Amino acid sequence: MDLTIHASFLPHDDPDAALAFYRDTLGFEVRGDVGHGGTRWITVGPADQPGTSVVLTPPAADPDLTDDERDTIAEMMAKGTYAGIVLATADVDATFDRLQARDADVVQEPIDQPYGVRDCVFRDPAGNWIRIQQSR
Repeated sequence: MDLTIHASFLPHDDPDAALAFYRDTLGFEVRGDVGHGGTRWITVGPADQPGTSVVLTPPAADPDLTDDERDTIAEMMAKGTYAGIVLATADVDATFDRLQARDADVVQEPIDQPYGVRDCVFRDPAGNWIRIQQSR
């Protein structure tokens, strides 16, 4: 089989804040911004990887969710335990410095992990963890 990752999904609770973070802070290009019924789906991705995208999606747009499920999602997003993504870089320390200078919300400064990477973690405006790693 010849499979590639086309898109990953991350929730957002404020489309303008999500767009600013992924476009202006991380430097991703905007590939789509679609609104429907008061909600927005924003597709972003690294400029040099046109085949790989992150879709920022309203988490409670599914009409089959119950109010309790919506409340649970909102609570988990607020704690940063609902969703996340792992990105890779050639120089995690330099990337950390650039993102910190852009006022990104730091969760973990760069450290060497026992599983063979050096990584750091930021939180996006919706609470999603953005782990950035460098292979050693």
